[in-house]
Amino acid sequence: MTYPARTWWQFAAVTMIWGTTWLIIKTQLGVVPPTWSVAYRFAIGGVALGLWCLWRGQSLRLPAAAHRFALLVAAFQFVGNFNFVYRAEEHVASGIVAVGFALLMVPNALMAWLFLQRRVSARFLAGSVVGIAGVALLFAKELGAPTAGSGDVALGLALFCGGLLCASTSNVLQATETARRFPFLPVLAVGMLYGAVANAGLALWWDGAPVWDPRPAYLAGLLMLGVMASAVAFACYFDMIRVMGPGEAAWSSVLIPVIAMAISTVFEGYEWTALSFAGAGLAVVGMVVALGPGRRIA
Repeated sequence: MTYPARTWWQFAAVTMIWGTTWLIIKTQLGVVPPTWSVAYRFAIGGVALGLWCLWRGQSLRLPAAAHRFALLVAAFQFVGNFNFVYRAEEHVASGIVAVGFALLMVPNALMAWLFLQRRVSARFLAGSVVGIAGVALLFAKELGAPTAGSGDVALGLALFCGGLLCASTSNVLQATETARRFPFLPVLAVGMLYGAVANAGLALWWDGAPVWDPRPAYLAGLLMLGVMASAVAFACYFDMIRVMGPGEAAWSSVLIPVIAMAISTVFEGYEWTALSFAGAGLAVVGMVVALGPGRRIA
């Protein structure tokens, strides 16, 4: 199938933005509890996207059904997924989490098969097995490292899996007929604001009163994550899903970990081993095989 040029520009933008923001999330950790950082991020993203809608003449007044859909997307994407990911990055390297998200097309395609009748092929399943084996090898060094009995690596992996499943659920929701009935960008803006409010409530419950980090790096990272990695990237990515489908849109997750691991190597000192090289290679090869011709029958 041939996609419009706009979709390929969106693909490139999503790949580059999300491939470089895994490290930026690290600037949000430490002083400010993760859930407060998530709340600030989506407050910025929702306001930025809302202002863009108003500038384009799109009303933010939505019917009740659209608000219910926005709340559902917010619960999975902007609350569940991001809280899991931020907390996972407290225990494992950001590049490793990014490589793990190369598996996003697996639950995306399988859930689309279950709920949208988009069948998967034997080639897709074979490639997925190779990719999963690669991710397991990539994690081998971390799983074998001493943790002083804390179990932090295992916790990080569990949190990562929770984030992956939440993200996939949100992705598949964007491909439903329900999603197509509502104005896309206003619903996304409102969803981000709902996510910000929900995260603020969770943060008050878990961590107490709002906390702020006065470092310029924190503010700069927050603005980058709020405007570029949230408002811009999610607008592009969710539009891609509506044009390409959940499995196809997740093609970007093949390239995102390559960019993220390179950055993690330079800035975090991630040390490659034969197993991690083999694992990263298998993960990418497996996903390329899974996404090749014959992968899926619509």
